[in-house]
Amino acid sequence: MAETIKTLRLILGDQLNHQHSWFKEEQENICYVFMEMRQETDYVTHHIQKVIGFFSAMREFAEHLKERDHEVIYLKINDKKNKQTLPENLKEIISEDEIEKFEYQLPDEYRLDVQLKDFCSELTIDTEAYDTEHFLTSREDLANFYKGKKEMTMEYFYRDMRKKYDVLMVNSKDPEGGKWNFDKSNRKKWNGTPEIPHERGFRKDVSTLLQEVEKAGIKTFGNLDAEKFNWPTSREDSLSVLNYFSKNLLIHFGDFQDALNTKQAYLFHSRLSFALNTKMLHPKEVIDSVIGYWRENKDEIDISQVEGFVRQILGWREYMRGIYWKEMPGYGRSNKLDNQNKLPEFYWSANTKMNCLKHSIQQSLDNAYAHHIQRLMITGNYALLTQTHPDEVDAWYLGIYIDAIEWVEITNTRGMSQFADGGIVATKPYVSSGSYINKMSNYCKGCEYDVKKKTGEHSCPFNSLYWNFLDDKREFFKDNRRMGMMLNMLDKKSEDKLFRIKERANAIIQNPENF
Repeated sequence: MAETIKTLRLILGDQLNHQHSWFKEEQENICYVFMEMRQETDYVTHHIQKVIGFFSAMREFAEHLKERDHEVIYLKINDKKNKQTLPENLKEIISEDEIEKFEYQLPDEYRLDVQLKDFCSELTIDTEAYDTEHFLTSREDLANFYKGKKEMTMEYFYRDMRKKYDVLMVNSKDPEGGKWNFDKSNRKKWNGTPEIPHERGFRKDVSTLLQEVEKAGIKTFGNLDAEKFNWPTSREDSLSVLNYFSKNLLIHFGDFQDALNTKQAYLFHSRLSFALNTKMLHPKEVIDSVIGYWRENKDEIDISQVEGFVRQILGWREYMRGIYWKEMPGYGRSNKLDNQNKLPEFYWSANTKMNCLKHSIQQSLDNAYAHHIQRLMITGNYALLTQTHPDEVDAWYLGIYIDAIEWVEITNTRGMSQFADGGIVATKPYVSSGSYINKMSNYCKGCEYDVKKKTGEHSCPFNSLYWNFLDDKREFFKDNRRMGMMLNMLDKKSEDKLFRIKERANAIIQNPENF
């Protein structure tokens, strides 16, 4: 390493921001360090595509910096010098290269935030932390916004963000299209029309990297075609996915954003979450690009399509990050419903007779992807109805999806999906019987179980599990206004009927491998 290096800058795997001000400064005496570490591959078991995706994107970004004459240290997973933990690797480099200052960008995971603060407190050299320059809010903005308020409903935060960034606004107060939210227009079932264009895929050969990961002995799960890796791993890739979405998928995105279908893994979804969560794309450039395309094509594309997309990024994404930094670390231990069961083995194999779960899980294993309704109303719904411990659910979601980083995963899992936070994120648990699944998908067709039957051998498991859950958690929800109608319906069921429902539900919970 050159003797002139005085400042060491750390770049984590989800900090691949080409536009960061770091790279616009005078670069004399500065070196950037990247690390592939067992610390990051092993804190939970990850999908093989997730490990490959992050390592590929990190390597491409490091090459991008080298090509622009930046000094780079890159520790690959099998490098002999790699001590496999952040502190040990940094200590070694700082000592060997006589570094005078250590700098890093604020991590988006609480555990890394603590680890880096602790590490810096032990150093004798100067240290400095920088913003990642990615999010549209600070860590504290959401907490300040809801200060003194009883509920933290996302809608009001979203409206404030619209005003703040002048997104889809007529003036400082009024939303474009006359409404803030077109959610009611976004709940159509897809039955084969309109035709869905093929996703903007890639055919990357990652065979060499796969061999490196296997040689390292990293435990993973899920499937991978090593010659046809299908995710963006560079800024150029990411921009092409963004442009493809606007030109080919946006026109029907809003209508069918909640739809489910066995023949389509992606429907009209953008598949931008990995590019966003690694910071290869900035949320504001994504929003501006999509709105810009819509403005040029208003005759063809309704505002409801674009508003639904904007809400997910400007509203939901920023909101969830705000919740994360407001509520951690306690949030990571929350289990307000006191659920204790284990997640069934079929979450790792898709070996179940329930068609909706079989399809959603198999798709997740094949693609490291599922859209929000598959996550919320199929895999998440079943986990909650079977009263699974949120730690179990967290580990699965954090591992299986390529876009899963704790700040976005845990808030969606413990908050939105499992109601483990007791209602911080959601005002009621997102649970349903089989009727919702049947309404939004074709999953019930050809299933072993009859969605219309409530009890009996061939009845849909979701039906008995739903009423059993309401009965088991009745005390917890008795004062929840949004649960009143459901609890009233529960009260109308005869003792005999409720007994048969609970008998069926408990058989499913105790022996999930039979279903």
